[in-house]
Amino acid sequence: MRFTVLCVGARRANMEFVALFMLLLIPGLHWTVGEDTSWTYTGMVGQSEWSDYFPDCGGNSQSPVEVVTTQTKYDPGLTPLTPLGYSQHGNKPFTLYNNGHTAVIDLPDWMSLGGLPWLFSAVQMHLHWGSGGPSIGGSEHIINGQSAEAELHIVHYNSELYPNMSVAMTQRDGLAVLGVLIVTGEETNPGFNNIINYLSRIRHANQKVYIPAFDVQSLLPNDLERYYRYNGSLTTPPCYQSVIWTLFHERVQISKAQLLRMETLLYSSKAGDPDRMLLQDNYRSTQPLNHRMVFASFTAESGKELSSGEVTAIVIGVMCGCVGLAVIVRFIIKTIRSTSSWDVLTNNRPAPMQRMKEPEKAKEKQQEMVLNSTSQAEKKEERSSPQTEP
Repeated sequence: MRFTVLCVGARRANMEFVALFMLLLIPGLHWTVGEDTSWTYTGMVGQSEWSDYFPDCGGNSQSPVEVVTTQTKYDPGLTPLTPLGYSQHGNKPFTLYNNGHTAVIDLPDWMSLGGLPWLFSAVQMHLHWGSGGPSIGGSEHIINGQSAEAELHIVHYNSELYPNMSVAMTQRDGLAVLGVLIVTGEETNPGFNNIINYLSRIRHANQKVYIPAFDVQSLLPNDLERYYRYNGSLTTPPCYQSVIWTLFHERVQISKAQLLRMETLLYSSKAGDPDRMLLQDNYRSTQPLNHRMVFASFTAESGKELSSGEVTAIVIGVMCGCVGLAVIVRFIIKTIRSTSSWDVLTNNRPAPMQRMKEPEKAKEKQQEMVLNSTSQAEKKEERSSPQTEP
């Protein structure tokens, strides 16, 4: 009897222990979702559920945002950004890896960014893209309602105030991210081939490869003076609101073939997973500004973009103007030359009156000679004829 009671007591104790263990395990599972790669863009733990697991994702200063240029404020204090060491990559290779959400390249710490209140050291860069389907999109930021096909982010941390990325990412002035909008055209962009050519070697999540170092500045637009600036957050969990965003006004172009490889080569699933899932549409929807101000480093007039028709009209107008100017100049030169030649001929020609007087004088001489000869003949006849008296 006592043994039975002991057994029952032991069972109850075990059940209580198991229940206590499960209670402790549930928060552990919740933490695992937050630290692991369990979040997604769509589906379970998708964008609409991020704030349930990552509180900062529901904050008031989230990214990305839509930039409405007419609502931006010009700030003359926004000086051109200065990439430091972007072109001095050295001989050490870069690490390219698939984290299940995007393709990431780790950057050496000697690369940094000037033109901000503090020095920011480079950490990594990654890409966001769409799926090439009927839904137009791929970039995270939008300008005047227009999205781009993809977007490049180059992440830096405030190395003047904080010792590393982990500490800086939780501070409001801890990170600085460059955003580059990517559009497609006919020409291949050789700078982006330094990344795209190696995507086939990291097709599955958690795969990585070493690639030759290259000039990171070749991925940036030529115009680093015109950009938009606002305070925001990371665009992926944990969505810390610690980012000074710089979104360049000028877009970078890659070929359609390059974009297609970006959209179709990578998987968000691991190599051993039975079901393969293409890594596509890895961009977050735009978030409300919530009374934040987006600043511009340029005025609206200097940043105005012309349409292709306007550019064509301007080119044709300039060409017609040049042709007209050439015709006028040629006419003036021809007129000056003809006038000069006429003056020379006029100065060298004998006076027209002199040409008319010379034949008249000759005629008068001839007449005088005839008269003289006639008078002399008459005189001789008079001498030779006899005189008669009355």
